[in-house]
Amino acid sequence: MRFNQLVPELSVSDIEKSKRFYTDILGFQIEYERVEDKFAFLSLGEAQLMINEINGHWETGKLEYPLGRGINFQIEIDHVEEFVARIKEKGVVPFKDIFTSKYRCDGVSYVEKEVLIQDPDGYLLRFSETLEEE
Repeated sequence: MRFNQLVPELSVSDIEKSKRFYTDILGFQIEYERVEDKFAFLSLGEAQLMINEINGHWETGKLEYPLGRGINFQIEIDHVEEFVARIKEKGVVPFKDIFTSKYRCDGVSYVEKEVLIQDPDGYLLRFSETLEEE
């Protein structure tokens, strides 16, 4: 397995609840886990993410819901509309439903279809599909 150079690790309140959310609802795969440490390494396509139940080792301050305030994680996927239909069938209500954004990078504009959802601990996940380049 190849590890990305940057892999976020999210502190979660309930590892089993988070694993079910990420795998059963969002479609992530568990690449490996350390059950005794309440840790799992997840992937979706080329996106990688680690989740670890809050254990007192990594906290730099008081953790309270929603966790991860001030950050969102963009995850590139294919077919945002199909993804949203699937998660809504499973009871997930998007934080912000499907919208289109235009981003400029090095003189090239990209149009992306995006949706924002929150995981059980309130982390903001932005799933996006690149539609076109201009």
